[in-house]
Amino acid sequence: MAQLLADKRDQDFVIWEQMGAEAFLQSGPFSSYDRKMCDMILTEARTLAVKEVLPTLAEGDREGLHFENGVVRVPECFRRPFELILEGGWNNLGVLEEMGGQGAPPFIAAAAAEYFMASNYALFIYSAMGNGTADMIHKFGTPEQKATYVGNLTSAKWGGTMLLTESDAGSDVGALTTTAVNNEDGTYLLTGNKIYITNGEHDLVENIIHPVLARIEGDPPGTKGISLFIVPKFFVNPDGSLGERNDIVCEGIEKKHGITASATCSMTLGAKGKCIGFLLGQERQGMKIMFHMINTARMGVGLQALSYASAAYLLALDYARKRIQGRDLQHFNDPSAPSVPIIRHPDVRRNLLWMKSHVEAMRSFFQYVTLCGIKAATLTDETERRLYEDLFGMLTPIIKDYLGVHGHEVCIQAIQVFGGAGYTKDYLVEQYARDCKITTIFEGTSGIQSMDLLARKIGRQNGAVFMHLLGEMHQTVARAKGFPELNSMAEKVEAGANMLGETAMKIGGLAMSPDFRVAFAHSLPFLHAMGDVLMGWMLLWRAETAASKIEGAKGRDLPFYKGQIKTAQFFIETVLPVTRGKMKSIQAASPAALEIDEDSFGGL
Repeated sequence: MAQLLADKRDQDFVIWEQMGAEAFLQSGPFSSYDRKMCDMILTEARTLAVKEVLPTLAEGDREGLHFENGVVRVPECFRRPFELILEGGWNNLGVLEEMGGQGAPPFIAAAAAEYFMASNYALFIYSAMGNGTADMIHKFGTPEQKATYVGNLTSAKWGGTMLLTESDAGSDVGALTTTAVNNEDGTYLLTGNKIYITNGEHDLVENIIHPVLARIEGDPPGTKGISLFIVPKFFVNPDGSLGERNDIVCEGIEKKHGITASATCSMTLGAKGKCIGFLLGQERQGMKIMFHMINTARMGVGLQALSYASAAYLLALDYARKRIQGRDLQHFNDPSAPSVPIIRHPDVRRNLLWMKSHVEAMRSFFQYVTLCGIKAATLTDETERRLYEDLFGMLTPIIKDYLGVHGHEVCIQAIQVFGGAGYTKDYLVEQYARDCKITTIFEGTSGIQSMDLLARKIGRQNGAVFMHLLGEMHQTVARAKGFPELNSMAEKVEAGANMLGETAMKIGGLAMSPDFRVAFAHSLPFLHAMGDVLMGWMLLWRAETAASKIEGAKGRDLPFYKGQIKTAQFFIETVLPVTRGKMKSIQAASPAALEIDEDSFGGL
């Protein structure tokens, strides 16, 4: 039977064999979990996702949302699986137990979320988005705020959002105009408008808690003057019951390219002059607090893209095995030769292997960064802990944008395997491609991620964090050279890592020079070149892990392990050479994009 949504065997390989994550279960915060329990969790997640959630994907896309008089109604088919997700605690699987969650290891929570995001992201995010809101309140809220909101958010009894964007400010959050006036009782009166607010209004929960960025009247301009406020849809009485409606309303929902059943709302605060907010943390610390949620959200966007890509690849693979069309190339001139499955055609095989290599490398990379996050949260040695905290931060923009862009491209290539049929709504690959595009935009566009990487992340600890990353790559190269069949691939990854180091030095130096604008004109190609080298590293690591297990492998394990080596060979021999060309281009630092006159762009 063909796999759906995500390849369980590949998930197991990454978690247990490549990453050796079982070591994280032997002590510390996840010691109550063992591998058997984790396997059971993933099996149950897949069953629920395939049987109950996936059937709502196309139906929800067709029906969309219903908006009337400030009320957003989700597709009717969402209600049963939403309740099943909550009953099983799937919405808070990786949330700390002290916050009301299940406390599962993050690598297992991520693997389970692959199934739910691929089966219907729009539905699943209604149940899970409040966790980010709860996490901020848990970290920065008063005892009363924690008691009021956290448990209700992580249980998805209440929904949560994130109100940053305004129509004039856009990604320049510091230019926001939403204002807050201090009341005598310590609350604040908010006035303003926010756009593109995911889950800003919907009818699956009884209350929605909005974290809102605003500037207290009289505070300085820019991001340094921004504070963060808790704005509930309904006020909460001392006994925990819901009170009066707050003055925050949905004025409309966006008609979107994809994820059409996810409510993207325009929100108005204080239209009647009565929108009450409660300060979260300290004044003028809003962006610092919000970034705790933003970084988690960026990881979530990367996982969303991986989930779409995985599902689209598996659909294309199954179709290629079943679709009979055309003669085998070696019998091309023989009209009497039988037609064959299209998986036998060379270009289809190339396409499938391109998709496979990217999906599997991205899955490994995501879990690697997840483990960096665990180390950053649990290591007791402060030097080590800070190293992994900064490594996690450095790799987050790559998780977000590289997985977003290449995940979307996997979906596009899946359509190509289907041919004209894939362009129709008869097949889910068409929807996956539409839905996945948002991952290149959510939580900051590509250019914003590359600016973050170059301006803030690549130079962490005077470059020591980046050098540590290169050191880990070279350790994998050294292990891989112990296998004769991997030696050539190891040398190519080694050369790619060395060239990445050279390129980082050059673009980093340029970024600190008077020609810094030229550096930032090449920051996005640098992010993607770095991503390519990281993917090559992940695939070599996979191949080295598999090579040690081939002897004595039985059943389906043998072709799986052999497939890891061929997948690595394909990427390293066909993608990395192009990446080296990209890095030469970055090092050349062409100033053309900055020197061209604006009128010369044309269109006048």
